[in-house]
Amino acid sequence: AVHEGKVVSSEELTALLQPLFTQKSRNLILFLQDRLSIDDFTYFSESYGNKNPFQNQVNKRLVNFLQEILQSSPSSLVLPAVDCKATKSLLNFLQESGDWKLTNVTNLNVSQLEVNASNPNLLVVQLPPLASDLKEISTLEAIAENDKIIGRVTMDLQERGIHFSAIYTAVRPSRIYRRTDVVAELRRQLMAAEEEESSSYPPLNVTLGNDTCILFYASNFSLKANNSVLIDLTNATFLAQNVDISGSLCSDSNTTLSLKYTRPVNGISSLEIRFLMTNKFYEVSARRWSTLDSVEIVQDGDKLAKFIVSGSSAPAEYSFHCQLVGTSNLYPARLDRDPFNNEAKNWDVFISNLQIQGFNIINNQFSYASDCTGFFTPGIWMGLVISIILLWILTYGIHMIMQLTTNSRFDDPKGPALSVPQTE
Repeated sequence: AVHEGKVVSSEELTALLQPLFTQKSRNLILFLQDRLSIDDFTYFSESYGNKNPFQNQVNKRLVNFLQEILQSSPSSLVLPAVDCKATKSLLNFLQESGDWKLTNVTNLNVSQLEVNASNPNLLVVQLPPLASDLKEISTLEAIAENDKIIGRVTMDLQERGIHFSAIYTAVRPSRIYRRTDVVAELRRQLMAAEEEESSSYPPLNVTLGNDTCILFYASNFSLKANNSVLIDLTNATFLAQNVDISGSLCSDSNTTLSLKYTRPVNGISSLEIRFLMTNKFYEVSARRWSTLDSVEIVQDGDKLAKFIVSGSSAPAEYSFHCQLVGTSNLYPARLDRDPFNNEAKNWDVFISNLQIQGFNIINNQFSYASDCTGFFTPGIWMGLVISIILLWILTYGIHMIMQLTTNSRFDDPKGPALSVPQTE
């Protein structure tokens, strides 16, 4: 029994998976997703009613497919939370634990899947990444598609009479909760500590000789082509590191971070993303500043999309950090489409928790981060404007009250009527 709230460590996960290596049927399927949490099963099914994403049509009957698998299997195990380090090394652990025939299922065409039941097989199914444009409906649809893929693969093996064990997990959690039962003065420190713990992978570094000249990190790095095809590059960039950075250039004044991907999605053979940075001396501030000038996307070697970056500068000795960077107008650091570049209209960029540094890197670590959010936030400006308006109203009221004067003459009811000339 695994208690709720228990985070399974690498050693505990290894012990729990040992029965997979001793049973007679040693066919194992690993369904690997980019991010997933146990709460997704209840959150989306309860919030969207009939749009429950964890359902699949079997024998023309709509059922919760994952639940049916758990109920029909001889044994099952649900782990509410697993350490990120354990899930990252899970594939390597499985490969080292037996003489498996490794098969990477990438095209998801189960009809052509060949499995020799006489030998142990390890099938790794890389599920499409979840939507990362901060819309729950998109995430809901992505999970529903992944559920259909799981259904097709498992039903195909069951129809062939092949016995197997399946693991459904993700590289990192989709939900990170923070405690609320802490005092207010500890709130900021607690959130900072938890955000630091949630960084489950190191930044990408580009070295020139023995020195690191570029550091790049993002908790989410995604693109959307033609408003339909979502390309999540987070895992390929930071975890699997299936990225070519040989095209990057480093100098004291200009730096280019080049990220090249081979077949990131179906229909795109190659994709290159370039981050162009400069380091200049500005006489007004009497110091050097580093700026992220532009971002370029090159598709299939010839289609160039160019974006001008606004609001991305830092002192040359610092790194640049921004919570949200992308083509949305709501983001603090925006990627404005070049008006003379038609290809830029076909792309949307979503980057969360970006931190990048292309100059003056010491000890292979990020320097102090200059955040894109200025000191005067929109809330502060609104408070200042309202305070000035109220102060002006108060000043005007006091001025009008001070202009009031009392009468210098009063009418005596016992005497004659008071006559005041019009000249007075």
